[in-house]
Amino acid sequence: MTHVLSLVTFVPTLGAAVIFLLPRRSDTLVKVTTLVTSVVTFALSLPLYTRFDPAVADYQFVEQAPWMPTLGVSYHLGVDGISLLLVLLTTFLMPLTLLASWDSIERRWKEFAITMLLLETGMLGVFLALDLFLFYIFWEAMLIPMYLIIGIWGGPNRVYAAIKFILYTLTGSLLMLVAILALYFLHGAATGTYTFDLPVLARYVLPAGRAQDLLFLAFALAFAVKVPMWPFHTWLPDAHVEAPTPGSVILAGVLLKMGTYGFLRFCLPLFPQATLAFAPWMFTLAVIGILYGAWVSTVQVDIKKLVAYSSVSHLGFVVLGLFTLNPQGLVGGIIQMVNHGLSTGALFLIVGMLYERRHTRLIADYGGLWTAVPAMSALFLIVCLSSLGLPGLNGFVGEFLILVGAFQVHRLAAVLATAGIIFAAVYLLWMYQRVVFGPVTREENRRLVDLSAREWVILAPVLALIFWIGVYPVAFTSKTEASVQALIAQVQTKAAATTALVPRTP
Repeated sequence: MTHVLSLVTFVPTLGAAVIFLLPRRSDTLVKVTTLVTSVVTFALSLPLYTRFDPAVADYQFVEQAPWMPTLGVSYHLGVDGISLLLVLLTTFLMPLTLLASWDSIERRWKEFAITMLLLETGMLGVFLALDLFLFYIFWEAMLIPMYLIIGIWGGPNRVYAAIKFILYTLTGSLLMLVAILALYFLHGAATGTYTFDLPVLARYVLPAGRAQDLLFLAFALAFAVKVPMWPFHTWLPDAHVEAPTPGSVILAGVLLKMGTYGFLRFCLPLFPQATLAFAPWMFTLAVIGILYGAWVSTVQVDIKKLVAYSSVSHLGFVVLGLFTLNPQGLVGGIIQMVNHGLSTGALFLIVGMLYERRHTRLIADYGGLWTAVPAMSALFLIVCLSSLGLPGLNGFVGEFLILVGAFQVHRLAAVLATAGIIFAAVYLLWMYQRVVFGPVTREENRRLVDLSAREWVILAPVLALIFWIGVYPVAFTSKTEASVQALIAQVQTKAAATTALVPRTP
Protein backbone atom coordinates (compact mmCIF):
# COMPACT_ATOMS: atom_id res chain seq x y z
CA MET A 1 0.00 0.00 0.00
CA THR A 2 2.34 2.67 -1.26
CA HIS A 3 -0.42 5.28 -1.40
CA VAL A 4 -2.02 4.54 1.95
CA LEU A 5 -2.03 8.21 3.04
CA SER A 6 -3.80 9.33 -0.14
CA LEU A 7 -6.34 6.54 0.30
CA VAL A 8 -7.02 7.47 3.91
CA THR A 9 -7.36 11.14 2.99
CA PHE A 10 -9.54 10.88 -0.11
CA VAL A 11 -11.74 7.80 0.44
CA PRO A 12 -14.20 10.04 2.37
CA THR A 13 -14.32 12.40 -0.63
CA LEU A 14 -14.98 9.43 -2.92
CA GLY A 15 -17.77 8.34 -0.58
CA ALA A 16 -19.22 11.85 -0.69
CA ALA A 17 -19.25 11.69 -4.50
CA VAL A 18 -21.11 8.36 -4.41
CA ILE A 19 -23.67 9.75 -1.95
CA PHE A 20 -24.17 12.77 -4.20
CA LEU A 21 -25.40 10.39 -6.93
CA LEU A 22 -27.84 8.55 -4.65
CA PRO A 23 -31.57 9.45 -4.70
CA ARG A 24 -32.50 12.15 -2.21
CA ARG A 25 -35.30 10.21 -0.53
CA SER A 26 -33.28 7.07 0.24
CA ASP A 27 -32.12 8.16 3.69
CA THR A 28 -31.34 4.65 4.90
CA LEU A 29 -29.11 3.94 1.90
CA VAL A 30 -27.35 7.29 2.40
CA LYS A 31 -26.78 6.56 6.09
CA VAL A 32 -25.41 3.08 5.43
CA THR A 33 -23.13 4.30 2.62
CA THR A 34 -21.79 7.11 4.80
CA LEU A 35 -21.12 4.79 7.73
CA VAL A 36 -19.43 2.20 5.52
CA THR A 37 -17.22 4.89 3.98
CA SER A 38 -16.06 6.09 7.40
CA VAL A 39 -15.47 2.53 8.64
CA VAL A 40 -13.42 1.73 5.51
CA THR A 41 -11.37 4.90 6.10
CA PHE A 42 -10.70 3.79 9.68
CA ALA A 43 -9.71 0.31 8.48
CA LEU A 44 -7.32 1.82 5.94
CA SER A 45 -5.72 3.95 8.67
CA LEU A 46 -4.97 1.00 10.99
CA PRO A 47 -1.82 -0.07 9.05
CA LEU A 48 -0.40 3.35 9.89
CA TYR A 49 -0.35 2.20 13.53
CA THR A 50 0.66 -1.44 13.00
CA ARG A 51 3.37 -0.76 10.41
CA PHE A 52 4.69 2.46 11.96
CA ASP A 53 8.30 2.13 13.15
CA PRO A 54 8.53 3.94 16.52
CA ALA A 55 12.34 3.97 16.36
CA VAL A 56 12.32 6.18 13.24
CA ALA A 57 11.99 9.89 13.94
CA ASP A 58 11.54 10.92 10.32
CA TYR A 59 8.33 10.94 8.27
CA GLN A 60 6.99 7.55 7.18
CA PHE A 61 4.59 6.39 4.41
CA VAL A 62 5.78 9.47 2.50
CA GLU A 63 4.14 10.36 -0.82
CA GLN A 64 5.51 13.20 -2.92
CA ALA A 65 4.80 14.31 -6.47
CA PRO A 66 5.35 17.65 -8.25
CA TRP A 67 2.20 19.73 -8.41
CA MET A 68 3.25 23.22 -9.48
CA PRO A 69 7.02 22.78 -9.71
CA THR A 70 7.77 26.24 -11.05
CA LEU A 71 6.25 27.68 -7.85
CA GLY A 72 7.83 25.12 -5.55
CA VAL A 73 4.50 23.46 -4.71
CA SER A 74 4.30 19.68 -4.37
CA TYR A 75 1.76 17.08 -3.31
CA HIS A 76 3.63 15.91 -0.21
CA LEU A 77 2.09 13.71 2.49
CA GLY A 78 3.77 12.00 5.42
CA VAL A 79 3.16 10.89 8.99
CA ASP A 80 5.41 10.82 12.06
CA GLY A 81 4.96 10.32 15.78
CA ILE A 82 3.47 13.79 16.15
CA SER A 83 0.66 13.32 13.62
CA LEU A 84 0.06 9.55 13.75
CA LEU A 85 -2.23 9.47 16.78
CA LEU A 86 -4.23 12.49 15.58
CA VAL A 87 -4.89 10.82 12.21
CA LEU A 88 -6.09 7.68 13.99
CA LEU A 89 -8.22 9.74 16.38
CA THR A 90 -9.93 11.40 13.40
CA THR A 91 -10.70 8.15 11.58
CA PHE A 92 -11.80 6.51 14.85
CA LEU A 93 -14.24 9.24 15.91
CA MET A 94 -15.91 9.80 12.54
CA PRO A 95 -17.88 6.49 12.26
CA LEU A 96 -18.98 6.80 15.90
CA THR A 97 -20.12 10.36 15.27
CA LEU A 98 -22.08 9.33 12.17
CA LEU A 99 -23.71 6.51 14.11
CA ALA A 100 -24.68 9.02 16.79
CA SER A 101 -26.29 11.17 14.05
CA TRP A 102 -28.56 8.31 12.95
CA ASP A 103 -31.69 9.74 14.57
CA SER A 104 -30.56 13.15 15.84
CA ILE A 105 -30.19 14.63 12.33
CA GLU A 106 -33.78 14.75 11.10
CA ARG A 107 -33.49 16.64 7.80
CA ARG A 108 -31.23 16.85 4.76
CA TRP A 109 -29.33 13.68 5.66
CA LYS A 110 -27.80 13.46 2.20
CA GLU A 111 -26.30 16.94 2.43
CA PHE A 112 -25.22 16.27 6.02
CA ALA A 113 -23.44 13.06 5.00
CA ILE A 114 -21.57 14.75 2.15
CA THR A 115 -20.56 17.62 4.45
CA MET A 116 -19.24 15.29 7.16
CA LEU A 117 -17.18 13.22 4.74
CA LEU A 118 -15.66 16.30 3.11
CA LEU A 119 -14.86 17.56 6.61
CA GLU A 120 -13.03 14.31 7.33
CA THR A 121 -10.87 14.73 4.22
CA GLY A 122 -10.02 18.29 5.25
CA MET A 123 -9.06 17.27 8.79
CA LEU A 124 -6.90 14.36 7.66
CA GLY A 125 -5.21 16.55 5.06
CA VAL A 126 -4.23 19.08 7.73
CA PHE A 127 -2.47 16.38 9.77
CA LEU A 128 -0.77 14.71 6.80
CA ALA A 129 0.27 17.61 4.52
CA LEU A 130 4.01 18.33 4.42
CA ASP A 131 3.75 21.17 1.91
CA LEU A 132 2.67 24.54 3.31
CA PHE A 133 0.58 25.36 0.25
CA LEU A 134 -1.21 22.00 0.46
CA PHE A 135 -1.59 22.38 4.22
CA TYR A 136 -3.22 25.78 3.82
CA ILE A 137 -5.70 24.44 1.25
CA PHE A 138 -6.78 21.69 3.64
CA TRP A 139 -6.84 24.12 6.58
CA GLU A 140 -9.23 26.48 4.78
CA ALA A 141 -11.28 23.75 3.09
CA MET A 142 -12.03 22.19 6.45
CA LEU A 143 -13.68 25.41 7.68
CA ILE A 144 -16.46 25.31 5.09
CA PRO A 145 -18.08 21.98 6.11
CA MET A 146 -17.90 22.91 9.80
CA TYR A 147 -19.52 26.26 9.03
CA LEU A 148 -22.35 24.45 7.21
CA ILE A 149 -22.80 21.86 9.97
CA ILE A 150 -23.28 24.60 12.57
CA GLY A 151 -25.23 26.96 10.32
CA ILE A 152 -27.69 24.42 8.84
CA TRP A 153 -28.15 21.70 11.47
CA GLY A 154 -27.47 23.77 14.59
CA GLY A 155 -29.68 25.30 17.27
CA PRO A 156 -31.77 28.51 17.32
CA ASN A 157 -28.74 30.86 17.16
CA ARG A 158 -26.85 28.71 14.67
CA VAL A 159 -26.28 31.44 12.07
CA TYR A 160 -24.71 33.78 14.64
CA ALA A 161 -22.49 30.99 15.97
CA ALA A 162 -21.45 29.87 12.49
CA ILE A 163 -20.54 33.38 11.35
CA LYS A 164 -18.61 34.02 14.57
CA PHE A 165 -16.73 30.74 14.08
CA ILE A 166 -15.78 31.53 10.49
CA LEU A 167 -14.77 35.15 11.19
CA TYR A 168 -12.48 34.23 14.10
CA THR A 169 -10.78 31.34 12.34
CA LEU A 170 -10.53 33.10 8.98
CA THR A 171 -8.83 36.13 10.55
CA GLY A 172 -6.14 33.93 12.04
CA SER A 173 -5.82 31.95 8.81
CA LEU A 174 -5.20 35.03 6.68
CA LEU A 175 -2.38 36.14 8.96
CA MET A 176 -0.88 32.67 8.65
CA LEU A 177 -1.11 32.91 4.85
CA VAL A 178 0.90 36.13 4.90
CA ALA A 179 3.50 34.43 7.13
CA ILE A 180 3.69 31.40 4.79
CA LEU A 181 4.37 33.69 1.82
CA ALA A 182 6.96 35.67 3.79
CA LEU A 183 8.74 32.47 4.79
CA TYR A 184 8.64 31.30 1.16
CA PHE A 185 10.33 34.46 -0.10
CA LEU A 186 12.84 34.68 2.77
CA HIS A 187 13.95 31.11 2.14
CA GLY A 188 14.14 31.73 -1.60
CA ALA A 189 16.19 34.91 -1.17
CA ALA A 190 18.62 33.19 1.22
CA THR A 191 19.07 29.87 -0.58
CA GLY A 192 17.93 30.45 -4.16
CA THR A 193 15.30 27.72 -3.74
CA TYR A 194 11.69 28.83 -3.64
CA THR A 195 9.66 26.05 -2.04
CA PHE A 196 6.71 25.40 0.24
CA ASP A 197 8.09 21.99 1.26
CA LEU A 198 8.06 21.79 5.06
CA PRO A 199 11.08 19.46 5.58
CA VAL A 200 13.19 21.75 3.38
CA LEU A 201 12.00 24.91 5.13
CA ALA A 202 12.59 23.30 8.54
CA ARG A 203 16.29 22.91 7.70
CA TYR A 204 16.59 26.63 6.98
CA VAL A 205 17.96 28.68 9.87
CA LEU A 206 15.96 31.90 9.90
CA PRO A 207 18.02 34.65 11.60
CA ALA A 208 16.79 35.72 15.01
CA GLY A 209 15.15 39.09 15.18
CA ARG A 210 11.99 40.90 14.26
CA ALA A 211 11.27 38.82 11.16
CA GLN A 212 11.30 35.52 13.05
CA ASP A 213 9.24 36.99 15.90
CA LEU A 214 6.57 38.37 13.56
CA LEU A 215 6.33 35.12 11.60
CA PHE A 216 6.01 33.16 14.84
CA LEU A 217 3.26 35.49 16.07
CA ALA A 218 1.32 35.23 12.80
CA PHE A 219 1.37 31.43 12.88
CA ALA A 220 0.75 31.37 16.64
CA LEU A 221 -2.31 33.61 16.40
CA ALA A 222 -3.93 31.34 13.81
CA PHE A 223 -3.28 28.32 16.01
CA ALA A 224 -4.27 30.09 19.25
CA VAL A 225 -7.68 30.95 17.76
CA LYS A 226 -8.17 27.33 16.70
CA VAL A 227 -7.14 25.80 20.06
CA PRO A 228 -8.74 28.12 21.38
CA MET A 229 -6.45 29.76 23.90
CA TRP A 230 -7.60 32.51 26.21
CA PRO A 231 -8.47 35.28 25.21
CA PHE A 232 -9.29 34.02 21.67
CA HIS A 233 -11.80 31.46 22.95
CA THR A 234 -15.09 33.34 22.79
CA TRP A 235 -16.26 31.70 19.55
CA LEU A 236 -16.08 28.22 21.08
CA PRO A 237 -18.99 28.17 23.57
CA ASP A 238 -21.38 29.58 20.95
CA ALA A 239 -20.21 27.09 18.32
CA HIS A 240 -20.49 24.14 20.69
CA VAL A 241 -23.89 25.04 22.11
CA GLU A 242 -25.46 25.71 18.71
CA ALA A 243 -23.77 22.85 16.83
CA PRO A 244 -25.63 19.52 16.57
CA THR A 245 -24.15 16.65 18.58
CA PRO A 246 -21.97 15.33 15.71
CA GLY A 247 -20.64 18.83 15.11
CA SER A 248 -19.74 19.24 18.79
CA VAL A 249 -18.01 15.86 18.92
CA ILE A 250 -15.86 16.54 15.85
CA LEU A 251 -15.20 20.14 16.90
CA ALA A 252 -13.95 19.10 20.35
CA GLY A 253 -12.46 15.79 19.30
CA VAL A 254 -10.46 16.83 16.25
CA LEU A 255 -10.74 20.46 15.10
CA LEU A 256 -9.36 22.02 18.28
CA LYS A 257 -6.30 19.74 18.04
CA MET A 258 -5.34 21.41 14.77
CA GLY A 259 -4.23 24.46 16.74
CA THR A 260 -2.01 22.54 19.14
CA TYR A 261 -0.74 20.39 16.26
CA GLY A 262 0.14 23.56 14.36
CA PHE A 263 2.33 24.78 17.22
CA LEU A 264 4.20 21.47 17.16
CA ARG A 265 4.50 21.08 13.41
CA PHE A 266 5.28 24.68 12.42
CA CYS A 267 6.05 27.14 15.23
CA LEU A 268 8.60 25.05 17.10
CA PRO A 269 10.80 23.81 14.20
CA LEU A 270 10.50 26.88 11.94
CA PHE A 271 10.92 29.62 14.58
CA PRO A 272 12.95 28.11 17.46
CA GLN A 273 14.42 31.34 18.82
CA ALA A 274 11.02 33.02 18.86
CA THR A 275 9.56 29.88 20.48
CA LEU A 276 12.04 30.16 23.34
CA ALA A 277 11.48 33.91 23.63
CA PHE A 278 7.68 33.66 23.74
CA ALA A 279 7.47 30.47 25.84
CA PRO A 280 6.91 32.39 29.13
CA TRP A 281 4.01 34.25 27.51
CA MET A 282 2.56 30.97 26.24
CA PHE A 283 2.86 29.52 29.75
CA THR A 284 0.98 32.52 31.12
CA LEU A 285 -1.85 32.28 28.58
CA ALA A 286 -2.06 28.50 29.07
CA VAL A 287 -2.38 28.78 32.85
CA ILE A 288 -4.95 31.57 32.57
CA GLY A 289 -6.91 29.35 30.17
CA ILE A 290 -6.72 26.38 32.54
CA LEU A 291 -8.04 28.36 35.50
CA TYR A 292 -10.48 30.57 33.60
CA GLY A 293 -12.02 27.64 31.72
CA ALA A 294 -12.47 25.71 34.96
CA TRP A 295 -14.01 28.64 36.87
CA VAL A 296 -16.42 29.54 34.09
CA SER A 297 -17.41 25.87 33.68
CA THR A 298 -18.34 25.72 37.35
CA VAL A 299 -21.09 28.34 37.05
CA GLN A 300 -22.74 27.06 33.85
CA VAL A 301 -26.38 25.98 33.95
CA ASP A 302 -26.25 24.30 30.51
CA ILE A 303 -24.40 20.94 30.44
CA LYS A 304 -23.17 21.46 26.88
CA LYS A 305 -21.78 24.91 27.61
CA LEU A 306 -20.05 23.50 30.71
CA VAL A 307 -18.31 20.86 28.57
CA ALA A 308 -17.45 23.53 25.98
CA TYR A 309 -15.69 25.76 28.53
CA SER A 310 -13.92 22.72 29.97
CA SER A 311 -12.18 22.40 26.59
CA VAL A 312 -10.57 25.81 27.12
CA SER A 313 -9.16 24.46 30.39
CA HIS A 314 -8.03 21.08 29.03
CA LEU A 315 -6.40 22.52 25.91
CA GLY A 316 -4.53 24.93 28.18
CA PHE A 317 -2.79 21.87 29.62
CA VAL A 318 -1.77 20.77 26.12
CA VAL A 319 -0.26 24.17 25.26
CA LEU A 320 1.57 24.18 28.60
CA GLY A 321 3.10 20.81 27.78
CA LEU A 322 4.14 21.73 24.23
CA PHE A 323 6.13 24.79 25.28
CA THR A 324 8.08 23.02 28.02
CA LEU A 325 10.30 21.74 25.18
CA ASN A 326 11.22 18.63 27.15
CA PRO A 327 10.26 15.00 26.41
CA GLN A 328 7.76 14.63 29.24
CA GLY A 329 5.86 17.80 28.41
CA LEU A 330 5.75 17.20 24.66
CA VAL A 331 4.76 13.52 24.86
CA GLY A 332 2.21 14.42 27.53
CA GLY A 333 0.82 17.18 25.31
CA ILE A 334 0.41 14.84 22.34
CA ILE A 335 -1.23 12.12 24.44
CA GLN A 336 -3.48 14.71 26.09
CA MET A 337 -4.72 15.82 22.65
CA VAL A 338 -5.92 12.26 22.10
CA ASN A 339 -7.30 12.01 25.64
CA HIS A 340 -9.29 15.20 25.26
CA GLY A 341 -10.69 14.00 21.94
CA LEU A 342 -11.89 10.77 23.56
CA SER A 343 -13.14 12.12 26.90
CA THR A 344 -14.75 15.36 25.75
CA GLY A 345 -16.07 13.67 22.60
CA ALA A 346 -17.73 11.05 24.81
CA LEU A 347 -19.16 13.77 27.08
CA PHE A 348 -20.76 15.47 24.08
CA LEU A 349 -22.11 12.12 22.86
CA ILE A 350 -23.75 11.44 26.23
CA VAL A 351 -25.13 14.99 26.48
CA GLY A 352 -26.57 14.48 22.98
CA MET A 353 -28.20 11.20 24.04
CA LEU A 354 -29.78 12.94 27.03
CA TYR A 355 -30.96 15.78 24.81
CA GLU A 356 -32.59 13.35 22.36
CA ARG A 357 -34.61 11.95 25.28
CA ARG A 358 -35.50 15.15 27.15
CA HIS A 359 -34.89 18.00 24.63
CA THR A 360 -33.22 20.09 27.30
CA ARG A 361 -29.62 20.61 28.35
CA LEU A 362 -30.29 22.52 31.57
CA ILE A 363 -28.80 20.88 34.65
CA ALA A 364 -31.84 21.92 36.70
CA ASP A 365 -34.15 19.85 34.47
CA TYR A 366 -32.45 16.61 35.47
CA GLY A 367 -31.79 14.81 38.75
CA GLY A 368 -32.17 11.22 39.88
CA LEU A 369 -31.15 9.72 36.54
CA TRP A 370 -29.37 6.83 38.24
CA THR A 371 -32.70 5.17 38.97
CA ALA A 372 -34.05 5.71 35.45
CA VAL A 373 -30.98 5.11 33.26
CA PRO A 374 -28.34 3.31 35.36
CA ALA A 375 -26.17 2.12 32.45
CA MET A 376 -25.94 5.58 30.92
CA SER A 377 -25.25 7.07 34.36
CA ALA A 378 -22.42 4.62 34.97
CA LEU A 379 -20.75 5.35 31.64
CA PHE A 380 -21.30 9.07 32.22
CA LEU A 381 -19.42 8.76 35.52
CA ILE A 382 -16.47 6.94 33.92
CA VAL A 383 -16.16 9.62 31.24
CA CYS A 384 -16.33 12.43 33.83
CA LEU A 385 -13.60 10.73 35.90
CA SER A 386 -11.54 10.31 32.74
CA SER A 387 -11.92 14.01 31.95
CA LEU A 388 -10.80 15.13 35.41
CA GLY A 389 -7.72 12.87 35.34
CA LEU A 390 -8.44 9.94 37.67
CA PRO A 391 -5.45 7.54 37.86
CA GLY A 392 -6.09 4.42 35.82
CA LEU A 393 -7.92 6.36 33.12
CA ASN A 394 -6.48 8.15 30.11
CA GLY A 395 -6.66 11.74 31.38
CA PHE A 396 -4.25 11.07 34.23
CA VAL A 397 -1.43 9.97 31.92
CA GLY A 398 -1.38 13.14 29.85
CA GLU A 399 -1.84 15.57 32.73
CA PHE A 400 0.83 13.84 34.85
CA LEU A 401 3.42 13.97 32.06
CA ILE A 402 2.59 17.61 31.30
CA LEU A 403 2.95 18.61 34.95
CA VAL A 404 6.25 16.71 35.26
CA GLY A 405 7.53 18.56 32.19
CA ALA A 406 6.21 21.93 33.36
CA PHE A 407 7.69 21.53 36.86
CA GLN A 408 11.18 21.27 35.36
CA VAL A 409 10.77 24.53 33.45
CA HIS A 410 8.32 26.77 35.30
CA ARG A 411 7.34 25.63 38.79
CA LEU A 412 4.73 28.32 39.40
CA ALA A 413 2.92 27.43 36.18
CA ALA A 414 2.96 23.76 37.18
CA VAL A 415 1.51 24.53 40.63
CA LEU A 416 -1.26 26.73 39.21
CA ALA A 417 -2.06 24.14 36.54
CA THR A 418 -2.38 21.50 39.26
CA ALA A 419 -5.01 23.71 40.87
CA GLY A 420 -6.87 23.51 37.57
CA ILE A 421 -7.21 19.74 38.03
CA ILE A 422 -8.85 20.35 41.40
CA PHE A 423 -11.30 22.80 39.85
CA ALA A 424 -12.02 20.24 37.11
CA ALA A 425 -13.12 17.81 39.81
CA VAL A 426 -15.36 20.52 41.24
CA TYR A 427 -17.26 21.42 38.08
CA LEU A 428 -17.53 17.89 36.68
CA LEU A 429 -18.51 16.09 39.87
CA TRP A 430 -20.89 18.85 40.96
CA MET A 431 -22.58 18.74 37.59
CA TYR A 432 -22.75 14.94 37.73
CA GLN A 433 -24.23 15.02 41.23
CA ARG A 434 -27.03 17.37 40.20
CA VAL A 435 -27.83 15.47 37.00
CA VAL A 436 -27.61 11.88 38.19
CA PHE A 437 -28.07 11.70 41.96
CA GLY A 438 -30.81 12.86 44.29
CA PRO A 439 -34.55 12.33 43.99
CA VAL A 440 -36.37 12.37 40.67
CA THR A 441 -38.05 15.77 40.77
CA ARG A 442 -39.52 15.76 37.26
CA GLU A 443 -41.89 13.10 36.05
CA GLU A 444 -40.38 13.10 32.54
CA ASN A 445 -37.12 11.75 33.98
CA ARG A 446 -38.84 8.61 35.32
CA ARG A 447 -39.82 7.53 31.83
CA LEU A 448 -36.36 7.84 30.25
CA VAL A 449 -35.09 4.84 28.30
CA ASP A 450 -31.60 3.49 29.01
CA LEU A 451 -28.89 2.98 26.40
CA SER A 452 -29.95 1.30 23.17
CA ALA A 453 -27.78 -1.24 21.33
CA ARG A 454 -26.70 1.49 18.89
CA GLU A 455 -25.63 3.76 21.76
CA TRP A 456 -23.65 0.93 23.35
CA VAL A 457 -21.84 0.43 20.04
CA ILE A 458 -21.00 4.16 20.00
CA LEU A 459 -19.71 4.44 23.58
CA ALA A 460 -18.04 1.05 24.15
CA PRO A 461 -15.03 1.65 21.82
CA VAL A 462 -14.37 5.05 23.38
CA LEU A 463 -14.47 3.58 26.88
CA ALA A 464 -12.16 0.75 25.81
CA LEU A 465 -9.57 3.30 24.66
CA ILE A 466 -10.04 5.35 27.84
CA PHE A 467 -9.05 2.32 29.92
CA TRP A 468 -6.36 1.13 27.48
CA ILE A 469 -4.49 4.44 27.52
CA GLY A 470 -4.94 4.73 31.28
CA VAL A 471 -3.59 1.26 32.05
CA TYR A 472 -1.06 0.74 29.22
CA PRO A 473 -0.08 4.14 27.83
CA VAL A 474 3.20 2.91 26.35
CA ALA A 475 1.25 1.51 23.39
CA PHE A 476 0.67 5.14 22.40
CA THR A 477 3.52 7.12 23.96
CA SER A 478 6.13 4.86 22.35
CA LYS A 479 4.93 5.95 18.91
CA THR A 480 5.69 9.60 19.67
CA GLU A 481 8.96 9.54 21.59
CA ALA A 482 11.46 9.38 18.72
CA SER A 483 9.76 12.22 16.83
CA VAL A 484 9.59 14.30 20.00
CA GLN A 485 13.28 13.80 20.76
CA ALA A 486 14.17 14.76 17.20
CA LEU A 487 12.00 17.88 17.40
CA ILE A 488 13.61 18.99 20.68
CA ALA A 489 17.10 18.47 19.23
CA GLN A 490 16.11 20.41 16.11
CA VAL A 491 14.76 23.35 18.12
CA GLN A 492 17.84 23.50 20.37
CA THR A 493 20.30 23.21 17.48
CA LYS A 494 18.58 25.85 15.36
CA ALA A 495 18.11 28.18 18.34
CA ALA A 496 21.83 27.98 19.04
CA ALA A 497 22.57 28.62 15.37
CA THR A 498 20.27 31.65 15.16
CA THR A 499 21.94 33.33 18.12
CA ALA A 500 25.25 33.02 16.26
CA LEU A 501 23.83 34.80 13.20
CA VAL A 502 23.63 38.54 12.82
CA PRO A 503 19.94 39.51 12.74
CA ARG A 504 18.77 40.89 9.45
CA THR A 505 16.41 43.33 11.12
CA PRO A 506 17.03 45.25 14.31
